[in-house]
Amino acid sequence: MSADLTRSPAWLALKQHAAQVGSRHLRELFAADPQRGERLVIEDVGLYLDYAKQRVNADTMDLLRQLAEDRGVRQRTAAMFAGERINTTEDRAVLHVALRAPVGEKILFDGHDVVADVHAVLDRMAAFSDQVRDGSWRGHTGKRIRNVVSIGIGGSDLGPVMAYEALRDYSQREMVFRFVSNVDGTDFAEAVRDLDAAETLFIVCSKTFTTLETLSNAQAARQWAVQALGDDSAVAKHFVAVSTNADEVAKFGIDTANMFGFWDWVGGRYSMESAIGLSTMLAIGPQHFRDMLAGFHAMDVHFRDTPFERNLPVTMALLGIWNTNFLDAATVAVLPYEQYLKRFPAYLQQLTMESNGKSVTIDGQAVDYATGPIYWGEPGTNGQHSFYQLIHQGTRIVPCDFIGFGQTRNPVGDQHDLLIANLIAQGEALAFGKSADEVRAEGTAEALVPHRTFDGNRPSSTLLAAELTPYALGSLIALYEHSVFVQGVIWNIDSFDQWGVELGKQLAKATIAELTAAELPQLSHDSSTNALIRRYRQLRDGKP
Repeated sequence: MSADLTRSPAWLALKQHAAQVGSRHLRELFAADPQRGERLVIEDVGLYLDYAKQRVNADTMDLLRQLAEDRGVRQRTAAMFAGERINTTEDRAVLHVALRAPVGEKILFDGHDVVADVHAVLDRMAAFSDQVRDGSWRGHTGKRIRNVVSIGIGGSDLGPVMAYEALRDYSQREMVFRFVSNVDGTDFAEAVRDLDAAETLFIVCSKTFTTLETLSNAQAARQWAVQALGDDSAVAKHFVAVSTNADEVAKFGIDTANMFGFWDWVGGRYSMESAIGLSTMLAIGPQHFRDMLAGFHAMDVHFRDTPFERNLPVTMALLGIWNTNFLDAATVAVLPYEQYLKRFPAYLQQLTMESNGKSVTIDGQAVDYATGPIYWGEPGTNGQHSFYQLIHQGTRIVPCDFIGFGQTRNPVGDQHDLLIANLIAQGEALAFGKSADEVRAEGTAEALVPHRTFDGNRPSSTLLAAELTPYALGSLIALYEHSVFVQGVIWNIDSFDQWGVELGKQLAKATIAELTAAELPQLSHDSSTNALIRRYRQLRDGKP
């Protein structure tokens, strides 16, 4: 039950601890422990996590780890890796870890080794990718494929888009990759505006092959391709599917030999390393894709086997619990100082908020504590000239995750040093601020002193890696995946369902009929919804 958490000894101890030390300034914490910056660090799987600028001390971390022990994080982790049906509301296992397990490792689901199945699909993806990339796969007119358009939505889009942008420097540059997700026709129209249909391959990503937005865009793509190529049979050479619904795929005109499947134990937001990542493999090649999977797997093993005090995902999760539930922070800013990671915050929004944006426990009880915070962010240094003002001097605490790399894929003068200097300086400024006396000492007019004073004590963590490689990307994503899982376990919520996205979609099915009917039907919604339907029809039909 919900009250079990807030009345537990570990929670009550943390609440009492927060009352005593939660308001202590980071200046004081660093002064009391000059080696803090060397101690509050974890390095493994190619990632260096500095959490010294979080508002915690050794006692805080001990209490948080005890909370994780008491809430059964170890047991739930073992259950996930063992293929148990821990997604209880959908009666499904949660086995995205099997998607990146190496050949020869066994993970059983209902007594069946799913790792062998995963590698069978990966091998088919690799063979297909090699054919497209080397030009041996030809389109309907005999031209080679130069353009790839991936059609999906949610996890079938956000992961592939983020991975393509993150690893663009590894991509086959003579090929064009585009992504369509929004049912807004503009998204599709702009994606294909300058493409030659004879050189374009569409990947339709829909497990059921019934997702409204994806199938609407797929039908638009089919019409566009057939109109340009003049033959329905062209679909077979210009479309492939990532799906499990062979009947609907065949009805669409896609050869089921070119259908790549995945499984019910793969949630959409955890699927980018499955066949959903076909566009990623086409872009960066099978070997780099497998390198990315190796990074995922290395973090999986680290998470499963490493004691809590040196465990990267557990530590990240516990810091999030502390900030959300004991310091009343409502958001987390993810700030990658790496342009290739410009879509990483958007990817994390689905991973975190669709997973832990829940207000009832696994057993259906209303929670009496905060759960998933709001994730947002932009790459540095752009964000510094946008929303950092609020982070530094606003009335809300915004914990920050800074992400940076020791080496750049694109060295231009000393710009990378300048970039990372900004990353390091922002964390320092957030932590320590600038006092009124320091501002006065600079000769600032008294009237301006309050405006130029920075309170500091704004918590942040910094993640560093050597370079943004496929391996590093995989380990970074898995770090956040497992952090989300640990938080869900502590909050006793199901991090793997997403019922909250269903109601609006159900209502839209009824509304579309009312919008498209030849004559305005009798409306039975609330007065606002009825008025919006009427006004939209007037605007669409050019009536004042």
